[in-house]
Amino acid sequence: MEAMLKKLLAVSAVALLTFASVVAAVDLKEGHPDTYVVKKGDTLWDIAGRFLGSPWLWPEIWQANPQVENPHLIYPGDVLSLVYLGDGRPALDLRRGPQVRRESEAIPTIPLSEVEPFLRDVTIVDEDAIKSAPYVLGVEEGHLLGARDQVVYVRGGEFEPGDMVAFFRPTHRYATYSNRKGKHRVYRDEWTAADGLKPDNLFTPWAEVLAIDDNYDVLGWEALKSGYGRVTNIQGDIATVLLADDGREVRKGDLLLPYQSFPYDLTFFPRAPGHVPEHARLIAVTDRMQYGGTYDVVAISAGASDGVANGQVYSFWNPGQVVVDDIRHKSKLSANLPRNRVQLPDEFAGHVMIFRTFDKISYGLIMNGIRPAKIGDVLKAPDRI
Repeated sequence: MEAMLKKLLAVSAVALLTFASVVAAVDLKEGHPDTYVVKKGDTLWDIAGRFLGSPWLWPEIWQANPQVENPHLIYPGDVLSLVYLGDGRPALDLRRGPQVRRESEAIPTIPLSEVEPFLRDVTIVDEDAIKSAPYVLGVEEGHLLGARDQVVYVRGGEFEPGDMVAFFRPTHRYATYSNRKGKHRVYRDEWTAADGLKPDNLFTPWAEVLAIDDNYDVLGWEALKSGYGRVTNIQGDIATVLLADDGREVRKGDLLLPYQSFPYDLTFFPRAPGHVPEHARLIAVTDRMQYGGTYDVVAISAGASDGVANGQVYSFWNPGQVVVDDIRHKSKLSANLPRNRVQLPDEFAGHVMIFRTFDKISYGLIMNGIRPAKIGDVLKAPDRI
């Protein structure tokens, strides 16, 4: 009987440890609610943060009910309840609210207002496509700029009357290069292609950074939308386009890229990435600033070809400073020798979530931070703090 009791206690202890380790693994937030009624203006990140200390672990507790229509979407009025499964794992159960809902009313993962310009007005194009793109040859009556209901003339490309086209203005080229010491760096450079096409940095949302070196690998060209139009006439290789958008003014040299409606897809789950590309860096910070904070948009030097996807959360780290060890090396001459300089450890700065990806570049939104984000910050797994 005593042996059986010891065995039972041992099994119970293992079960309790297993339950505790599972709960710890998903990092339930202290003081989390048992239920939460979703409100208009909520984001999935905010809700995840109510239940979890690490919101990117949301997939670990989300239990999509297959009996609920569109179970991956959450709407205002829905009730989320924290339950525990048979193996002790915590999970969230969804109960739909009483009101009628449309898919467009689902709560987004991140605030739309913070990222909408980067979904609607900015795109990344590979270098070959941007060099061969049709371009605006001129504006009607010799005007310098074209606005809504005016005509512009486009050269190059294959169009048909009635085609919708989008006008974009190249702003910067993103590229990487390794210096002679093998140090990998990421740069942005202004448009310097032939044919007299120049970038327009007046409207670019980014800060300026270092110039590019000769030995580089182009990641892509960033282009800013300047308007839409409809082809009304074709004569030889010249197309006449009637401007149909009252956004920025179209001008000579603007490029034409395939028209897209750019639908907003912000219903992805926050989650940890499977791996972190070694070369992933912050390469630009929004609002033409050198530093960024919560809800600032950043560009990252890794994209879909590197396994980066919408919803992935990374931590970003300020690179450690290089200092002179003048304690061990008293002589200033000796201390300043390159071999006697010491690189301090990287410093955790915050978390960023990816919301739009291209082949080699992605855009992300800073979700939280304890230090300012800086151009050149290194990306790591989200739990590396």
